[in-house]
Amino acid sequence: MTLANFDGILLIDKPAGPTSHDIVDIIRNSYRIKKVGHCGTLDPAATGLLTIVLGKATKLSEKLMSDDKVYVGSMKLGETTNTYDAEGQVESHQPIPNISINTLQEEANKFLGDQMQIPPMVSAIKINGTPLYKLARKGQNVDRKERFIHLYKFLISQYKPPFAWFKVACTKGTYVRSLAHDFGKALGCGGHLSGLRRTVSGKFKVSNATTLEELTTLSATELSKRIIPILKLTALDK
Repeated sequence: MTLANFDGILLIDKPAGPTSHDIVDIIRNSYRIKKVGHCGTLDPAATGLLTIVLGKATKLSEKLMSDDKVYVGSMKLGETTNTYDAEGQVESHQPIPNISINTLQEEANKFLGDQMQIPPMVSAIKINGTPLYKLARKGQNVDRKERFIHLYKFLISQYKPPFAWFKVACTKGTYVRSLAHDFGKALGCGGHLSGLRRTVSGKFKVSNATTLEELTTLSATELSKRIIPILKLTALDK
């Protein structure tokens, strides 16, 4: 059976490891759907909500991609990497100041609101048609344009040196890796993102998502019951 005639949104809880494009390929190949896309890339090491668009719903991709996001994650302070996360090469070690979680929260509050953010070198942003991550692999470091973002919430939920756990609510295009890097820099000890999970994207929540393990075992009929129809999406906007 094919899902070629199915149009709508499929929510996936992406595990660590596969890329967002890997998930798209699994759906396309497993269920023989011609038009499949995703709304907002998650790094391979990141987990959580990946919004998949199917069929005619692919036309809504740009609109859904512009939705606000919520993430939970952790930062490792006192250590910087070239990718701003745990996947990269360590560039520096610095002692962590003797600070409390309250002090961390005070610093986090300074990041709230409108701001300009410089994306990391290891990202999919293109310079003259070439993704930055490909330039980074060649050892190149180029100037990146600042991007406007807005943080609604930056909550430090737990602190056990050198790790700090957080929750962030932000606009599209926010690089949480850059936020972790900038936060560590503001503290004077450096830091990088050590874990990340997307829990909310627009009106959708990861608690309603299908896991990759489930995805690979469902029949086409079973999967079709998990697809949010376009008409229901229209109703959610009202």
